[in-house]
Amino acid sequence: MILVKAIMGFFHSLFGRDCRRRLSFKRKQSDAGEAGRALEELRSSIHNELRTSEGARRQQQRFCGPLVAMTFNFMVAVGIILGNKLVMGKVGFNFPIFLTLIHYTCAWILLAIFKALSILPVAPPSKSTPFSSLFGLGAVMAFASGLANTSLKHNSVGFYQMAKIAVTPTIVIAEFILFRKKISFCKVLALLVVSVGVAVATVTDLEFNIFGACIATAWIIPSAINKILWSNLQQQKNWTALALMWKTTPITVFFLLALMPWLDPLGALSFKWNPHNIAAILGSACLGFLLQWSGALALGATSATSHVVLGQFKTCVILLGGYLLFSSDPGIVSICGVIAALFGMSIYTLLNLKESREKAEQISKRLLSPKPTDSNTDDSKADHAPAPTAV
Repeated sequence: MILVKAIMGFFHSLFGRDCRRRLSFKRKQSDAGEAGRALEELRSSIHNELRTSEGARRQQQRFCGPLVAMTFNFMVAVGIILGNKLVMGKVGFNFPIFLTLIHYTCAWILLAIFKALSILPVAPPSKSTPFSSLFGLGAVMAFASGLANTSLKHNSVGFYQMAKIAVTPTIVIAEFILFRKKISFCKVLALLVVSVGVAVATVTDLEFNIFGACIATAWIIPSAINKILWSNLQQQKNWTALALMWKTTPITVFFLLALMPWLDPLGALSFKWNPHNIAAILGSACLGFLLQWSGALALGATSATSHVVLGQFKTCVILLGGYLLFSSDPGIVSICGVIAALFGMSIYTLLNLKESREKAEQISKRLLSPKPTDSNTDDSKADHAPAPTAV
């Protein structure tokens, strides 16, 4: 009897352990299957989101908020300054319009690869955005980018920044004329402090000639309109940055080809195209694509005025960083201007955050406010109904 119990206990423990292993293995398989199904559902949902312009716009807002977009744009902008200095300085490629044309051509090729791989987000329906708007944006972008590089060639960085200050009031006036968009008095004061600070910081580096001054003046209006259109089409028409770049880049390339004989010097084809120079130019072109993309993301997440303030912040950081890290001596006047500009930028950012918070609270209150139900309306109708008369 004892032997039988021992044998039964042995088989029970053996098969019981095996059953537990099988159950745990099946449980792991089921968990893995559920995780795989969940991952597949997530992929399919993201894919379905990207197949519509509204969904792609929501994904862009979800993964690239204002802070991420502006940080991305700031880092790429500093990088392309070094890249363009390498190309125009050490390499000696002094053809600004041709360099801009190479940037946009490489961007067009990369976007075509994205489209072939089905990575490019879907554009909104053609009825929502007329072709004239896209054509105008592509043309304005060519003038803004080409004239900016030409201005940098013929003027000093300080004079270029002084011209950039005029973009801020141009944007404010243009947005008021086109969209009746008003700006608060406190923001106007903050932008005034920023402009005065940047002017004081760069006043010691004002080297220019007549041709360069004319180019810088002609650049102001296209630059302002370019930023306004990029911001408006993304925020109002459900465009994403990449989809808008895909539609407008061919138009920009066409206008750059038309501008190149007028603004570039002769001798571009006789340039020394060795592997080292080609690698430097292509590296600058990749940074140019990232700059265009990050700038479009920043304009879609914030506004045209905030993007200009970000550019002024970049200038102040470069000047202050050179003073602190590399012992450069821009002068006490320039340092005071940098500090004043950074103070104005901080105030402007705080005002923007306050307005965003107030708008979010208004939207939440509107969503949470109780709506009149059908029963309430029926009761009110019954209360106001005439009393039945006795027969």
